[in-house]
Amino acid sequence: MPIAVIHIMEGRSDEKKERLIAEVSEAIARSLDAPLESVRVLIDEMPKQHFGIGGVSAQKRGR
Repeated sequence: MPIAVIHIMEGRSDEKKERLIAEVSEAIARSLDAPLESVRVLIDEMPKQHFGIGGVSAQKRGR
């Protein structure tokens, strides 16, 4: 059972996350020749103030 864990900053719509899950699942199933039903995708959303870029939080950078 392939499992993908994706870390993203908060703020994306449910529709975009659904599309991400679908497309990542299809890519994994295709590349590993695995049944789509066996693929798991976990999205870990984090607050922008918990994500640093060049020593500054993404929130302070306006991302």
